[in-house]
Amino acid sequence: MFLPRQKLSSGFGASIPSMSTPYAVADVAALVGEPTRAAILLALLGGRPLPAGALALEANLSAAATSLHLSKLTQGGLLSVQKEGRCRYYRLANDDVAHALEALGAIAIANRPTRALSPERAAFRAARTCYDHLAGALSVSLARHLEREGIVRSANSRAYEVTDRGAHWFAEEMGIDVASLGRERRVLARRCIDVTEQRPHVGGALGAAMLERMLTLRWVAKISGSRALRTTARGQEALSRLVGLTGASAA
Repeated sequence: MFLPRQKLSSGFGASIPSMSTPYAVADVAALVGEPTRAAILLALLGGRPLPAGALALEANLSAAATSLHLSKLTQGGLLSVQKEGRCRYYRLANDDVAHALEALGAIAIANRPTRALSPERAAFRAARTCYDHLAGALSVSLARHLEREGIVRSANSRAYEVTDRGAHWFAEEMGIDVASLGRERRVLARRCIDVTEQRPHVGGALGAAMLERMLTLRWVAKISGSRALRTTARGQEALSRLVGLTGASAA
């Protein structure tokens, strides 16, 4: 995601010089690349709006410093803010921002040496939320099955398209109206490269609808204090029946 050129500040010091290019890639990179701002953005990658106080704890900042960083991120188009009473709640501006963060994360860890995973990291890798859609090993396996069965197919390196058979399958098996999703302004089915698996999963409006249905049907459940999800016994049975997925953690 690239934003129109504008004059932004790098941290608390001087403003970033104006660029001669039509897209201010360096400006956006400066916003994301500052460690405390990166911590704020990653804290919001789970899709849940958070107040400034919670984000200050995530970034280990004072209230005043957090306010300044939140202002920069909002002005830069990376965050949106909603006022409820006396509180302000912040979230990622849209799924383009979430996708950009996931893509940067995939690049960042691509060449890191593998390590033994803690139980928490193993759960995070198995299944988690990415903004408003499913990510992790479960999401990659699901995308692979949908593509193999002709339910979706790669339109290009950045998007899937849903086949006629797929539209019928989503309606019958998951209660998702693909035609209705296609009328939304956002991408229907984004082909996201999963950070931990380095393979594509389904994002966009379809990915969001799939995760919403899986939560509603109690196929997966959120783990308190984490973006990780656990596959329930009901979900294990349903996913095994519908798409042949087995081996996900159940509880």
